[in-house]
Amino acid sequence: MTPPPWPYPRWIAHRGAGTLAPENTLAAFRTGASHGYRMFECDVKLSADGVPFLLHDATLERTSNGPGQIGAGASSVAGDHPWTALSQLDAGSWHSRAFAGEPLPSFQNIAGYCLRNGFFLDIEIKPTPGLERRTGEVVAEHAARLWQGASVPPLLTSFRPEALQAAHDAQPLLPRGLLLSSLWSGWLEAAQSLGCAALICNHALWDKATVGQVKNAGLRCLSYTVNDEWAAERLLELGTDGIVTDRVDLFSPSR
Repeated sequence: MTPPPWPYPRWIAHRGAGTLAPENTLAAFRTGASHGYRMFECDVKLSADGVPFLLHDATLERTSNGPGQIGAGASSVAGDHPWTALSQLDAGSWHSRAFAGEPLPSFQNIAGYCLRNGFFLDIEIKPTPGLERRTGEVVAEHAARLWQGASVPPLLTSFRPEALQAAHDAQPLLPRGLLLSSLWSGWLEAAQSLGCAALICNHALWDKATVGQVKNAGLRCLSYTVNDEWAAERLLELGTDGIVTDRVDLFSPSR
């Protein structure tokens, strides 16, 4: 089966710009753009009051100054706090002094940046545990509203099939991709039942047979997180469709 046309660039900047700037911030997106990247991957979850925002971890400690900033004894779980509190956190100082004071961005702000600049977005739905369906639904609804009338919608991805199912139920026309860290039993059938357009695998999982299996099913093959030249060359030779990388300083997106 021949896959439908794929509108996205091959090279995708991981969490904005990987390690060159604080991940999942507007500063990271700007850094990736300064290296010529036109597509970005980011993680989106919900605040306690239902605002979608960018953060990878379930907790705040690694990439912000919370929960200490929010208050003594406060929960470290990001999804336990309202957006008014989360928006005040410093999400840059942990990386370097140059980014001190960089805030956590809302999904709406990142969407506006991408839309104004003609950039593409790979949105990983990253639910707080227990909120998989709710997060998939809300992210899909926001994406459909924000990209209404755009020629190329964002790609919605997740490791959690229930989040992708909820996104499908809410906005079936948005393209989806199933993320895989292993080829568990029934992985391809699951992607097909979810109406996915792509599979996004740990790059080591791809080989000639698996790429052929996925493409014969009419789906696209993407890889994460590719930071070595040898790995990128192998994936290019296999004919995969997308490469997510931290190394925006190593790989030219025009190659």
